[in-house]
Amino acid sequence: MKAMVLNKIAEVETKPLKLEELPVPKPDSNEILIKVSACGVCHTELDEIEGRKKPKLPVILGHEVIGYVEKLGAGAKKFKIGSRVGVAWIYHACGTCKFCKNGMENLCPEFKATGCDVNGGYAEYMIVPEDFTYHIPEVFSDLEAAPLMCAGAIGYRALKLTEMKDGDTIGLYGFGASAHIVIQLVKHLYPNSKVFVFTRKRNDEPSKLASKMGADWVGVTGDTPPEKIDKAIDTTPVGLPVKEGLRNLEKGGKLVINAIRKETPVPELDYALHLWDEKEIKSVANITRKDVQEFLPVAAEIPIKPEIKEFKLEEANEALIMLKQGGYRGAGVLKI
Repeated sequence: MKAMVLNKIAEVETKPLKLEELPVPKPDSNEILIKVSACGVCHTELDEIEGRKKPKLPVILGHEVIGYVEKLGAGAKKFKIGSRVGVAWIYHACGTCKFCKNGMENLCPEFKATGCDVNGGYAEYMIVPEDFTYHIPEVFSDLEAAPLMCAGAIGYRALKLTEMKDGDTIGLYGFGASAHIVIQLVKHLYPNSKVFVFTRKRNDEPSKLASKMGADWVGVTGDTPPEKIDKAIDTTPVGLPVKEGLRNLEKGGKLVINAIRKETPVPELDYALHLWDEKEIKSVANITRKDVQEFLPVAAEIPIKPEIKEFKLEEANEALIMLKQGGYRGAGVLKI
């Protein structure tokens, strides 16, 4: 099979993913072999490639995977040959630790991440435990479904963690793959709420997309919005939006940081300005299967319409470089 393989940590501009011909993997008892049709391109892959989140090398990246069941392990019973399935960031959790027993398998010490600890979807085939695989609603094409598996599901988890109520005003720092799905969730679930969007540059592609998707106000990080925000989600890879999000929070407001790593430090905070008045900060660490299982029906009900930039498997390096540079809006997806 063809696969784009990461063999060493490097700057993404050096195009470190190499196209290789590898054997098709064989599923163990409770695993399934998937013929991959689409795989989303996620900012986490930049963190893996450049060493901020260290993967197990060599590795096939990719954790927003859509494909079709090609072969069943001897003990696999949940899917049929030909079934369309999705794979997300969570690949394994032990099921017995205190976190797993309390609905927090995302914090399991034995957590394994797709495309980081094990091979992922930047390939023609991959294997996955059937218990960590999901049915995909028919309303989505393969390309549309791919970004739902991480950008969508982790955005859904972040939105849940804000504890938002209808009528609250929410600020979205960054407007990439995840945030452009979150705004659709907010408009559906909280129709009386306002959405303020903060981007890197004025009138850039994310700003234009935010306006197109119904943002009530669009500015840049550092701006003061028309009114205080009750909730905020930071999906950016840099530290400044944490400080700015806290500055713009209403009393008792909550900021959720939806980023696996930050490329730049969080600036020094002033307690009275940024944290007092019972402001809260919460980080998002991974996702649970429940997040994905809850999110997909909601996404189908709306239905979510991801903005897609399509690439070939062999163009994975170019897709990631464009992602780092902000060269497209919405979500990048490899068509395989």
